[in-house]
Amino acid sequence: MSNAFLRKLSEFASLSDEDTALLQEACSEPVVVPARHDLIREGDKPGPIFVIMEGWACRYKLLPEGTRQITAFLMPGDCCDMHASVLSAMEHSIATITAARVATINHARMEELILTRPTLTRAFWWTQLVDEDTLRAWIVSMGRRDSLQRVAHLMCELYVRARNIGLTEDGRFEMPLTQAVLADALGLTSMHVNRVLRKLRLGGVMELTAGTLIIADICKLVSIAGFDDNYLHRRLRRAA
Repeated sequence: MSNAFLRKLSEFASLSDEDTALLQEACSEPVVVPARHDLIREGDKPGPIFVIMEGWACRYKLLPEGTRQITAFLMPGDCCDMHASVLSAMEHSIATITAARVATINHARMEELILTRPTLTRAFWWTQLVDEDTLRAWIVSMGRRDSLQRVAHLMCELYVRARNIGLTEDGRFEMPLTQAVLADALGLTSMHVNRVLRKLRLGGVMELTAGTLIIADICKLVSIAGFDDNYLHRRLRRAA
């Protein structure tokens, strides 16, 4: 199944051939979007639902002084803001991190799928639940975990998510996130992120180099983070 969106939804519900065909048709015309491009900005009128077919994106908010807080990373198969059509204006922005292939589904079409395809409705509910649980996990990290635990927890999360969509191999995967981008997600400075990554590397736990995350000791990384993947509704396995 080459469609990342279908792969993800099929983990939450048993899709029929008709369900699969409808989803394939709904996101059959993705467009290539360059890196660091805003798909939609805070204050804009809500647009279509964005589905990340390839590449990475993020949700973020800009503070008045110009600093950025990333509130979610979006990987292949993720969709954005299924219920945003009820808003008069977007309260956050969505931007690509890398070049990406992005499909769009207009809200009328999505509403039709939800109203007529109960299996798809259940799958969409699951994806929303995972998104909300992930945001809660990030809030806990920002409020209660120290910088080492915070970085380790995010690395565990991204590894599990990547593994679930088949992007990991032998404890590694391509993670095109700079230290500046990680800092914007973790509420730290780039320099602080650099120090923490160096500590994890020297401890033989993991290494982030040239856009690749290499986990040398997943058990130790999980222990440092206090990571429990229940909120992702998957089980973290030692094997990639």
